[in-house]
Amino acid sequence: MKAGEPSRTALGAAEHRAAHQILERGIIFSDPLAVRILGDATDAVLERARRDPSIRRLRIFVAARSRYAEDALQLAVACGVRQLVILGAGLDTYAYRSEPRSGLRIFEVDHPATQEWKRRRLAEVDIGLPSSLVFAPVDFERESLADGLAAAGFDPAQPTFFTWLGVVYYLTDPSIFATLGFIASLPGGAHVVFDYSNPSQALPEVERGAHDQLAAQVADLGESFRTHFETEVLHARLREVGFREIEDLGPMGIVARFLPGRTRAGPDRGGHIVRASTVPLSPAGG
Repeated sequence: MKAGEPSRTALGAAEHRAAHQILERGIIFSDPLAVRILGDATDAVLERARRDPSIRRLRIFVAARSRYAEDALQLAVACGVRQLVILGAGLDTYAYRSEPRSGLRIFEVDHPATQEWKRRRLAEVDIGLPSSLVFAPVDFERESLADGLAAAGFDPAQPTFFTWLGVVYYLTDPSIFATLGFIASLPGGAHVVFDYSNPSQALPEVERGAHDQLAAQVADLGESFRTHFETEVLHARLREVGFREIEDLGPMGIVARFLPGRTRAGPDRGGHIVRASTVPLSPAGG
């Protein structure tokens, strides 16, 4: 991310969510605000997607991770979660289309430049700010997540759900586990959903080619991939920092859950979506 500019990869994720609403009719992830918040750029995004069918693989993954996160959040709210923290919120629209009766307080955490860009976009397309939403601008070069959330009124004693989508790839290992350690330490209990990739050299040939092409593209945008994980190693480290429950969907699990009737041959390596919880994710009495 270039100084003073919003994240280009955050814009890319928003473009995939919007394109999914039209090209796949939102079959995996329905977001009625995805096209609206993107605005006039939608036509160009659709033209690129139709011109390059290989983009569909990433678009489906972006849709699947959003659907998975919101499905898990819905269950967490039924378990008593009353705070949602969206890390690296970008142009995420959940706060603007969620049901206010849930009593959920929503914190959007992002770099100040990206957050200012989003707020301009919201105003330009006339999407109002819900009373449940709190913006928490955090420049991680100058302050910690804990300090940024505290300044925004976050209550660490309340059960909390974190989403952290499309971000981990671009961070260093120490930064990732500093954040995960903070989440795991919250006294009220916490859940986090994030996505990651296995190392390129461990991927099947087709997936490796797609991964390396994407890596080159984001590097050109100034936001290079920095960290990948072996699945078993990641799970062990999550348990070490205090997470008790881990669910991990690799490529085969994503296809099975979100594209029923289709199959994907193994090995189950590539992009993953993971939920880690310090408390069980099941409704009371369930």
